[in-house]
Amino acid sequence: VQLQASGGGLVQAGGSLSLSCQASGSTFSNYAVGWYRQAPGEQRELVATISSVGNTDYKDFIKGRFTISRDNAKNTAYLQMNSLKTDDTAVYICNLGSMIGTYYFPGARSWGQGTLVTVSS
Repeated sequence: VQLQASGGGLVQAGGSLSLSCQASGSTFSNYAVGWYRQAPGEQRELVATISSVGNTDYKDFIKGRFTISRDNAKNTAYLQMNSLKTDDTAVYICNLGSMIGTYYFPGARSWGQGTLVTVSS
C-alpha cells in the first residue's frame, strides 16, 4: 500500500486547510483511515478516524474544528481543518487500518510520508 498525503502549508491562526490522502495498491474501501500528526519533538498522535463504512471519530482536542471524510471512488481520504491554532502545527500523516468500535488499529505497512502544516500566530 502506498499513501500520499498532500495539502499542507503555512496558514495563520484561525485559518483553514484541507488535507488529502491518496491511496494506491490496495482496496481502499475495505480499510478504515486514520489521520495522525507529529509535532517537532513530540510523539505521533491520532487525530481522527473514519471507518470503512464512514463512521467517524475525533480526538477531543480537534473536535468541532476538523472533519474527516472519504471518497472511495477516488481512493482518497480528506481532513478539513478549520479554526486552526498554533498548537496544530505538525506533520500530518495518514494510515490505512481497521476499527473495532471507535478503537483504531493502524496498519503497520500503511503509513504515508506526511504533509507539513504550519500555523502562525
